[in-house]
Amino acid sequence: MNLSWHWNRLRRMEPAEIILRVRDAVLRRLWRHQRFSSRKVDRLANSSFQSVKLPALDRKELPASAVDRLIKTADALLAGRWRVFDRQHPCLGDYPYLFVDARSGRRMPSYRLAFDISYRDETASGNIKYIWEPSRHHHLTVLAAAYAVTGDNRYAERVALHLQSWWSRNPFLFGPHWISGIELGVRLISWVWTRRLLDGWPKAAGLFEDNPRFLDQLYYHQHWLASFPSRASSANNHLIAELAGRFAASCAFPLFAESERWRRQSAAALETEVVRQTFASGLNRELATDYHGFVLELILAAAIEGELSRSPLSAAVWERIRAMIDAIASVVDCKCQPPRQGDSDDASGLLLDDPDYNRWNALLSTGRKLFGSLPWWPEFGDEDIRTILWTRGIAPPQIDAPRASNRINLFEDAGQVFLRSGSGGEEIWCRCDHGPHGFLSIAGHAHADALSVELRVGGVQLLAEPGTYCYHSDPKWRSYFRSTIAHNTLELFGSDQSMSGGPFLWTEHAEARLISVDGLDEKSSLARWEAEHSGYLKRGGPVHRRTALLDRQQRILTIEDDLIGGDETRIPTRMAFHFGPDVTCRLIQEKAHLLWSGGEAELELPANLNWTLHRGEEDPPFGWFSPSFDRRVPSFSLLGVGTTATGSRLISRLSIRPR
Repeated sequence: MNLSWHWNRLRRMEPAEIILRVRDAVLRRLWRHQRFSSRKVDRLANSSFQSVKLPALDRKELPASAVDRLIKTADALLAGRWRVFDRQHPCLGDYPYLFVDARSGRRMPSYRLAFDISYRDETASGNIKYIWEPSRHHHLTVLAAAYAVTGDNRYAERVALHLQSWWSRNPFLFGPHWISGIELGVRLISWVWTRRLLDGWPKAAGLFEDNPRFLDQLYYHQHWLASFPSRASSANNHLIAELAGRFAASCAFPLFAESERWRRQSAAALETEVVRQTFASGLNRELATDYHGFVLELILAAAIEGELSRSPLSAAVWERIRAMIDAIASVVDCKCQPPRQGDSDDASGLLLDDPDYNRWNALLSTGRKLFGSLPWWPEFGDEDIRTILWTRGIAPPQIDAPRASNRINLFEDAGQVFLRSGSGGEEIWCRCDHGPHGFLSIAGHAHADALSVELRVGGVQLLAEPGTYCYHSDPKWRSYFRSTIAHNTLELFGSDQSMSGGPFLWTEHAEARLISVDGLDEKSSLARWEAEHSGYLKRGGPVHRRTALLDRQQRILTIEDDLIGGDETRIPTRMAFHFGPDVTCRLIQEKAHLLWSGGEAELELPANLNWTLHRGEEDPPFGWFSPSFDRRVPSFSLLGVGTTATGSRLISRLSIRPR
């Protein structure tokens, strides 16, 4: 037991949360002595799956490339090929087995009580992310989508095989798949949409609502979620997933005496959380971009299910959905890629496509279908099959709130500023961060990245955010990828701006604020952002103030760093610039020459620091880029080390050559 972590975690809780967590612990102990799995769930008389007659699906009207991509993915699944993070899963063919960690080959016991499994101990149980991910059943929604498009019974039969196997191997409360509520919530959404997509298959009812084993699973998933919701400092995207799953399941399958109560409760809580967890500007409050997409997909799945089941969510939920989609349109670059801020584990709310498709393109496509696009939206492709499959016959309620008349370059509430110039291959896209450290008291998915700068040219990641790489599997790498020195900002005293108490726990949060901003509308030749953070004040350090100035005509980005006040006069300082994997770097004294396919740049570095070039170093980690969860690739990074005095200024100047 890690007593330090428990103490730090306790410090971030309010008294009310402690009381609720004690209540949960008592209830878990009581559940140990009840034989839930030996009871068969009773179904209400005359209850049925809420099937809505949707417009006929004409394959000829579907984008041919999207259909080909879907069928190729589904056929690979029939052959047992499905990638989970960075590995091919070994047991997703004719004999599915979902207790194996595809990364290490370790197997987690399926017969142990879920409450007794040490799922954070990889040496004992394997990497829990690799075990949980395939049991979200995204591979089954892909197969079901392939059936809906082609009518090929092979896809439906494979879905039935895997579901029957999963239901028989995972009795209530036993095994790793009953540990975490977010897993149950996402799984319920997958089951609901699998059933909807298989609606034309003659055996669908026998697999689902007329199947006693499914009824048990359906009931106890919702019973578990109603009993142990994520609470207080943990009520982030996990709670959205739990509520969305419970709402969708109770709408689509109102089969039990509790179904109506579960639907009302989850709808009310979901409507509250959607507003609470989303800034008015549309960005998700966790300020971890991939979780913005994940949460949006979850909310969409719930809201669409409400429409299909004639149990609609409020216009306020749809207004937030629209705002979240407009926010995506504002923040993506010319390749329809968003910022790489904060944590990412590649999570999907509902997958009906090849996992490598561009989710942001797809979400914009869905937004255009539901709300219409705006003149300032970026160009993007329409080859998205999920939009067609899950919006047939859907018409959101009327929303009175106005939409942005121009692309948003200043998200005041989320503390994000975008300095832009040009378009297409000449586009300069620069994100400057002065936002809150994260969401709630633990800010679980935040990185220590205050005042970091992310820069792309023509969609190529020049000054790059590092990504996430891992969660539980390796503390050293988890610490590095979310550290201050792994981001394009300034580190003082050899420590992070915010203090970590564990892999998903921050005990002290750096507070940043915007000082001024100007020239964001691209009409002027200069764009300017100035902000500061006070993360080092408690350690006797100065305030770090940063200014970024983009000269659009000269294509020059100048970054000025000032250290203001504090008790120390000579401060150990490190500064980093990290480049994307497509960029090569050559360092000559205080100048770095950068080259990538189609472009080059020169970075003049502060002369009062000693600069060295690094790539792919492991002890300590430095010079890495994580393109997706559990993947890291070497990339060039510059490190400046020295001692600076309060009142001093560090100036960096990046000159981007024309193509």
